[in-house]
Amino acid sequence: MFKGHPKGLYVAFFANMGERFGFYTMMAILVLFLQAKYGLTEEKAGDIYSWFYFGIYAMALIGGILADATKRYKTVILLGIIIMFIGYIVMAIPGMALPITLAGLFTIAFGNGLFKGNMQAVVGQLYDDPKYSSLRDSAFMIFYMGINAGAFLAPFAATGIRNWILKAHGFLHDGSLPALCHQVLDGTIKDTGSFQALANKVSLNGSISDIKLFAQDYLDVFSKGYNYAFAIAAGAMVISLLVYIIFNKALPNKEKVAIKDQSITKPEFNYLHMAITLGVIGLTLGIFHFLLNDYKLGLAVGLFTGFVSWIFMASTKEERPRVLSLVLVFFVVIFFWMSFHQNGLTLTFFARDYTAKQVGPLTNLIFTLPSLLSVIGAIAGLVILFGKSRKIVARLFGMVVFSIGAFMLYYFVSNNKAVNDISPEIFQSFNPLFIVSLTFIVLWVFSWLNEKGIEPSTPRKIGIGMAIAAFGFILIMLPSFGVLSPAALNGLPVPDSSRVSPYWLVNSYLILTIAELFLSPMGLSFVSKVAPPRFQGLMQGGWLLATAVGNKFLFVGSYFWPRIELWQLWGIFVVCCLLSAIFIFTIMKRLENATKS
Repeated sequence: MFKGHPKGLYVAFFANMGERFGFYTMMAILVLFLQAKYGLTEEKAGDIYSWFYFGIYAMALIGGILADATKRYKTVILLGIIIMFIGYIVMAIPGMALPITLAGLFTIAFGNGLFKGNMQAVVGQLYDDPKYSSLRDSAFMIFYMGINAGAFLAPFAATGIRNWILKAHGFLHDGSLPALCHQVLDGTIKDTGSFQALANKVSLNGSISDIKLFAQDYLDVFSKGYNYAFAIAAGAMVISLLVYIIFNKALPNKEKVAIKDQSITKPEFNYLHMAITLGVIGLTLGIFHFLLNDYKLGLAVGLFTGFVSWIFMASTKEERPRVLSLVLVFFVVIFFWMSFHQNGLTLTFFARDYTAKQVGPLTNLIFTLPSLLSVIGAIAGLVILFGKSRKIVARLFGMVVFSIGAFMLYYFVSNNKAVNDISPEIFQSFNPLFIVSLTFIVLWVFSWLNEKGIEPSTPRKIGIGMAIAAFGFILIMLPSFGVLSPAALNGLPVPDSSRVSPYWLVNSYLILTIAELFLSPMGLSFVSKVAPPRFQGLMQGGWLLATAVGNKFLFVGSYFWPRIELWQLWGIFVVCCLLSAIFIFTIMKRLENATKS
């Protein structure tokens, strides 16, 4: 898979694992932590969640400008890793007030902004060499797989440490209890009898006599478990830091290239450009505040439109066709990420409130790490056994791996209970698992199509990805018909009759992951291929700024969660993805021409 690629790809591959571990830790538990610790509503927690994800990607614009201006891409990346580590340390301290937690989130977002876009730009620089240029698309697929390999373990680690802390204090996990505990403490609980029954069920020390004392203790321990999960994420950042420090010499040094090549034009500071850009931001902010009474959304969209206006003015006549093509793609990905990143928000609410809390012995195989690794091992053994290699040693190895995996699966099924508890955070492991698994298949399909001369262009892959994403939300719509909506429940626990099989959500993640593989790594490849040389870091920052705006629109999901039927909520994202796909295909000729120029 790595054959023919430069060694720097290995460094980027492994340095990103720690960052992705922290990212998926946040995706799995952030809104759950905010609600459990501070008693926030879904809408308020979703607002903070969307601001955090907006910050992670919007700050990449600052990182891109800084790296492009100084040409010290590798130094800026190093600073980003260190700052992210500090942010996770802040999040790991138990008992912090909400403002301190928000400061920790901002620190992580700022460090990520210095790191993420510039690492992507450096990967693109590896393939500016004509010797490697034909491998650019496959390189970003491999890079994308690498940044998700570390993400697979994050939800299991977060859930494991949280459950361990709970058990050490005499409690079991129940995701529906934190909200009810806050109702007890606020005096708004409507059914104390049901709460008492749930409290007795999770108590390992006998029946609960004082429900208020239990509620406070359960919330404290529950949120402390998440603090320790953030500490594990900080440890993962240390690993990324060491990998990067030791092996970063394999990455290109743009600073040296810039010194040698005096023909590279540096962007000039222009006060007129600055004034116009600020004017565009202010106008956009005013319009959105007037129409929606939401200055925060206006700020997010204003930053994006200001960036677009500035980059057009700063670019030359020859650069503008490329810049326009990139901006059009940026516009589309806003709606993809607004939809896709619901996996850490409304789809997590769905996992917690509308998915079965317990599963049988077979289904439980994919919800515990040892048995899931056994499933992966058994499948990997079959692939090796019946793969292309005709070597006896390889086939014997495949047979041994399959046999061990199959035996472990038999052991786990035999020892699983008839009914097994599952945690909503675990669903976040399926997306990175599917990315790592499906990357090989998607790469093989693209390679086969290339040999036949019919491989879709990079922009066409992006359009196909948007259409596939729509089907992912159609799938989760199906079980949502007929269930009691959050508005109808009005704070009451979701009855078992409105809980559905976890396979609906797992398969929805599968389809959304396929869409992501068609769109996200291809988008990174498209940006690195089309961006004018002097704007490489900045345009990667622009891609991430568009992602940031899409993440700010995540509030659409949390806003409508308690207000409309669930199937209607998913329908919003179906429409957004389909319209975006149609738009991409209407401008396909322009985008394909940009990749050839």
